[in-house]
Amino acid sequence: MIKKILAIFLIVIGTSGFTHAQNLDARIDSILTNLFKDKDEPGGVFMVAKHGKPIYCKAFGKANLELDVNMKTDNIFQLGSMTKQFTAIAILQLAEKNMVNLNAPIYKYIPDYPSGDKITIHHLLTHTSGIKDFTKMKSLQQISQQNLSPKQMIDFFKNEPVDFPPGDKFEYNNSGYVILGHIIELVSGKTYEEYINQNIFEKAGMKDSHYASDVTLVKNRAYGYQKKMEKYVNKTSISFSIPFSSGSLMSTADNMLKWQNALNKNLIVGSKTLKKAFTKYKLNNDEVFNYGYGWHIKEINGTPVRAHGGSIFGFKTMGVYIPDEDIYVIGLTNCDCNSPTQITMDIAALTLEVSGKKSISLIKPI
Repeated sequence: MIKKILAIFLIVIGTSGFTHAQNLDARIDSILTNLFKDKDEPGGVFMVAKHGKPIYCKAFGKANLELDVNMKTDNIFQLGSMTKQFTAIAILQLAEKNMVNLNAPIYKYIPDYPSGDKITIHHLLTHTSGIKDFTKMKSLQQISQQNLSPKQMIDFFKNEPVDFPPGDKFEYNNSGYVILGHIIELVSGKTYEEYINQNIFEKAGMKDSHYASDVTLVKNRAYGYQKKMEKYVNKTSISFSIPFSSGSLMSTADNMLKWQNALNKNLIVGSKTLKKAFTKYKLNNDEVFNYGYGWHIKEINGTPVRAHGGSIFGFKTMGVYIPDEDIYVIGLTNCDCNSPTQITMDIAALTLEVSGKKSISLIKPI
């Protein structure tokens, strides 16, 4: 009798889990099919993982409009500013080896940098340096097609007036992460691409992740598009030496999950070092701001959330991680007309709800 009751109990539990999974799939489908209504337009890949394993992964739309190629879940997308996660962790790796001091002024590494005695590595990591963001400079278009060395790229913006004294404000800044990439090269003796490949991609098993190139043949590449005058066009071409370590990596949904799992397992840096990336820091006036090293750090209804998006010509991306529940949601799209930011957060909220947590509006768009 006891065995019979136990068997019935296990069947009920199993059925309940299956029903919840079906419910989640259906609700995510309804969100994404609404975004990607036309199967003949650019699309995207969305994945939800729990405890390190995918529980939802689907592709929508076209990976290549001209060749009429459907999107697949293993397509490779440009990440845009999600690249900053990798740059920040690379700096933390070097700090762990005592090759970089997070509180050191940047003149220690780049002696001729203006105000380099006042701006620290920490300021660069947290977007509190006050350095002019090169993406806001009108003259950017003049160099956008040029293949510049990191030093040449830094020379492009370094003499611009600072926007504020270091540490006074949080203001999102791509220039700071370009400088960090240059410091990685100076300290390690490797190119940024070589360093990331050897010390992050290989360690995490990210075989389908690369430094972006429009020249190199990349298997399973999703082509990027923009929408102009209500028509799709191929993305604007730029030299990837311009965004460099602030936005020039490319990857797949599966590889991004491997990245998150590698961080959780401390395969890239130790737990004490990693904690620095997910810590909220203070401005000079002791005001706390919601950014660590390469991630936005939020607390929603007491639930910690780490998130970051990316945008580069032809692509928009978004990743959300909820450490308390070990839930990871990644959205990758191949038209910069389709932002996955809010949708990725909505999917994360749904996953929390189906997991038995209170339904919440996760975080505002970043």
